[in-house]
Amino acid sequence: MSETPLRIGALAPLSRPGWVEAGQHLLAGLELAVSDVNGAGGIAGRPIELLVRDTAADQQKATAAVDELAGLGVAALAGEYHSVVARAAAARADALRLPFLCSSAVLDALTEQPTDWVARIAPAQSRGWRLYADFLLGAGHRRIAVATVPSVYWASGTGILRDHLAPRGGTLIDLDMGSLTPAALCNALADNGATALLLLVGHPEPAVPIVKAVRTDKRLAGITIGAPAGQPEFAEWLALLGEEGTGIPFLRYLPEQLTPLGARVEVALRDRLAGAPSFVAFEGYDTIVVLADLLRSHGTDREGIAGAWSRVAVEGARGPIRFSRTPGISVWQWVWPPIQVVARDPAAPERFRVLRAG
Repeated sequence: MSETPLRIGALAPLSRPGWVEAGQHLLAGLELAVSDVNGAGGIAGRPIELLVRDTAADQQKATAAVDELAGLGVAALAGEYHSVVARAAAARADALRLPFLCSSAVLDALTEQPTDWVARIAPAQSRGWRLYADFLLGAGHRRIAVATVPSVYWASGTGILRDHLAPRGGTLIDLDMGSLTPAALCNALADNGATALLLLVGHPEPAVPIVKAVRTDKRLAGITIGAPAGQPEFAEWLALLGEEGTGIPFLRYLPEQLTPLGARVEVALRDRLAGAPSFVAFEGYDTIVVLADLLRSHGTDREGIAGAWSRVAVEGARGPIRFSRTPGISVWQWVWPPIQVVARDPAAPERFRVLRAG
């Protein structure tokens, strides 16, 4: 291959207060796909070089990283897990006219105005969280409490759930964890008659202490704990909570049956991570698959890449990927990523049970 690499910038939370395990899985997927592309001859004989920057869940760090990577001549940006951080990165990429394929952030309004410079692999929050609301209704829940902390992401999720539940007979009860301890939360749950509690909070704090408090409160033995944002997906959750962390439904973006490519990717990711890969690792892999396809078909010109989202037609690790414009979504969107509601099996905590798919 040529000595001149094609550079792609990669953003991921690799230090606290970012969700480090999610960042590591995202990076593992990105790196595996780069290795696969380079092993197959690269892009017209040129290898891809991944320039990785740690965002640490910090918007200012992400913006500075976008500036730096743009100056280093990357053809495009990839990655990021945290929605609020990805929003800051997307705004800067749009201003610099730098293509950005966001891997994992789900906020519908990833940019304030529609843009051709940003596209997304992850499903929009509205689609996944409405499916989750339907799951709750189907399980018989009508009074649902949400433990929240201030955040654009959590506020957006709360609004989606409330708007979807209210016309269907569901009630959402807000419990502000900025003013409640886990013990006070348990008292509120015992008083308000909620049958489900959703964790719209960070991990491990305060999510883990909340789960421990609820699980050990005899008054709340029948309550369902849910985590639509996916906190139980990662091994750290199981390490911190053990059996108490099972049976908590969350959203996962994997198909019920992996394609042959997906099965091969799963094995390779398991080797890299020394454990089961999360859906975030697959999102990272698919991000590079798309960017490599664009580089092969449309060259390294940034404007050419940004103008070609609609022409992507490539097989990813989780199925065929195509992008389109979706009403209410400001970026180019893979409209139909697979979505599941799953939970860790109490009988085998490392195994996941699929409860609903869409």
